[in-house]
Amino acid sequence: MSVTAIYRWHDGELEPLEYCDMSDVFVAAADSWLVTDGAVLALDLHRSRFLDAIDREHYPELDAERFWDAAIAAIPRSDAWFPRVELQLRRGAPLLVFRLRSAPERTRSLRLATHPGPDPRTSPLVKGPDTEALSRARTGAQERGADEAVILSSDGYVVEGANSSLLWWRGAILCAPSLEFDRVDSVTARSVITLATAIGVEVYYESVTPAELDGVELWALSALHGIRIVTAWIDGPSVAEEPGRLGAWRARLDRLRKPISLSDAR
Repeated sequence: MSVTAIYRWHDGELEPLEYCDMSDVFVAAADSWLVTDGAVLALDLHRSRFLDAIDREHYPELDAERFWDAAIAAIPRSDAWFPRVELQLRRGAPLLVFRLRSAPERTRSLRLATHPGPDPRTSPLVKGPDTEALSRARTGAQERGADEAVILSSDGYVVEGANSSLLWWRGAILCAPSLEFDRVDSVTARSVITLATAIGVEVYYESVTPAELDGVELWALSALHGIRIVTAWIDGPSVAEEPGRLGAWRARLDRLRKPISLSDAR
């Protein structure tokens, strides 16, 4: 059974938010992560990404660190959860919100489609402000038979997915989009790249068009699904899969998950 509970941060405590009217609400920052039986991947990176996105000089009253700790403490240590924290601006007034959500179904693979219009992002370095625009891009891809939309730069180079980051393999070399492109710092992608470096896998950053990914093994990465293999790119390049590689890397990433504790979250 799916469960969703919404709380607001008020007077130093999480309080149930019974009525959540999202009209005239701007999500200035957000973060989410997968928790399975009390374990999570790189929770410290999620914490840093969320807190760094909050202008605490402009909103000193928020006490975002205590809010984060309270949210972490509220997550059950059994079953699978996909909690989300948000800084909302409601008619300009800031509100910290915590959503405790059951984890949706997770999958091993997905299909891509190129987003046909201009880059829909307005705040490409921050997770949250572009949620609605990226959701519309993903919906457009789904209408074309895909699961995820790929955002291209103004020059037609691959930047990221609407709800995922992208990595690919050229032989034994792990590749990622050029660091020149503005995009959200993906915790999952960073974890995979750090792991690759630690075990001696060469990592290369490059600017590529979709056509230049023809024949490669392509991965989409997110906090919910971890690493997924791309099995098709609608009206795009053909993709490949080396037997056993995805399973090995998903297992490696899973071994990096740690039990939640407040000390780990800081």
